[in-house]
Amino acid sequence: MRRLVVDALVGGERGHVGSSMSPIEILRVLYDDVLRHRPSEPGWSLRDRCILSKGHGCLALYALLADKGYFPTDLLKTFCRKGSILGGHPEHGKVPGVEASTGALGHGLSIGVGMALAARMQKRDSRVFVIMGDGEINEGSVWEAALSAGKHKLSNLVAIIDYNKIQSAGATAHIQELEPLLDKWRAFGFAAEEVDGHDVAKLQKLFARVPLDVGRPTAIVCHTVKGKGLPFAEHDPEWHHKSKVTAELGERLYAALEPR
Repeated sequence: MRRLVVDALVGGERGHVGSSMSPIEILRVLYDDVLRHRPSEPGWSLRDRCILSKGHGCLALYALLADKGYFPTDLLKTFCRKGSILGGHPEHGKVPGVEASTGALGHGLSIGVGMALAARMQKRDSRVFVIMGDGEINEGSVWEAALSAGKHKLSNLVAIIDYNKIQSAGATAHIQELEPLLDKWRAFGFAAEEVDGHDVAKLQKLFARVPLDVGRPTAIVCHTVKGKGLPFAEHDPEWHHKSKVTAELGERLYAALEPR
């Protein structure tokens, strides 16, 4: 999947590098082992919904959806090109498998709350998973949505935080300290646990237990590494986004992903 992300970065000559590399395993496990979905029928009413609220990390979602057959993998190389369906943020109704247009940060959980309530009203057993960035949850709208989810005891809603500790301008601890993060989610009425966001086996085991409490929404804090898989980009806010991915840089990215 990381090589597919690089295919898109090279094709579009730009993109969010670090932000797309940290949620790879989270998405992989969700779509392999957790979500009920049909690539041949993206609008299937009984599907589970997965919202990538941190829409700037869309290359991870595009790579996963292409790998699953929602659209041909060759389209990844058209990323951000004129006429492509794959823009710098995901668009619902344009990209098969994208549940919500996101990227104006802080809105995904509110959308997810609405979807979870709709499923309850329509007596569907669909679940809703919302992946947020740690910098994103500085937004007040996230916590308004969390209050609402706790009030309505939305056990079919799962908030997932891609906690890579770095946002666009630097470390989250310096810009807006989030700790104690688990306690915050619990105070808002969520059953909350944390996990290594790159350990596939641990992710599989934890996601298999969702909902963590049948009477409350779930929050899972995934400890991740910004730029995971690219040693020269890991933990470095300079790799949050690159506006010019040259052929030379592309070769460097591919080389970093070669088996050692």
